[in-house]
Amino acid sequence: MAELIKVGMADYKVGSNPASLISYGLGSCVGIALYDPVTKIGGLAHIMLPDSTQARSSDNPAKFADTCLPIMLEDMLKGGAAKKRITAKIAGGAQMFTFANATDIMRVGERNSEAVRVVLKQLDLRMVAEDTGGNYGRTVELNLTNGIFRIKTIDKGEKEL
Repeated sequence: MAELIKVGMADYKVGSNPASLISYGLGSCVGIALYDPVTKIGGLAHIMLPDSTQARSSDNPAKFADTCLPIMLEDMLKGGAAKKRITAKIAGGAQMFTFANATDIMRVGERNSEAVRVVLKQLDLRMVAEDTGGNYGRTVELNLTNGIFRIKTIDKGEKEL
């Protein structure tokens, strides 16, 4: 049985075949899977907020899209992954609660998803699939044997990206 590496909230992990990386309970948070199909090295991040420069406390770089993705990519490259082969898949970014007078600041899920897209573009990483938005939570798992990104939900079933 392959090792199942848990990625907590405001956390990221890097691993290699035959392990899988899993993160539970993404609501407005976004799960970002990076994968190199040749070396079978991958990373999974569970980011909570879009931008570390807007936060009062930014002592945990894994909490933010703009600081987590560069360090996770660097760890993958140190492990032998090649940037030109790495693809990205993302999931989460839900709007878990409805507000009568919603302001932009309350649209955390949408802002997280957009920030991840921007950072991936800045890092010159190709996003090949996403399952974002909606009003439901997700659990995500990246299989490092084949790069399949499995998304599980309570009411919407399972899908593979």
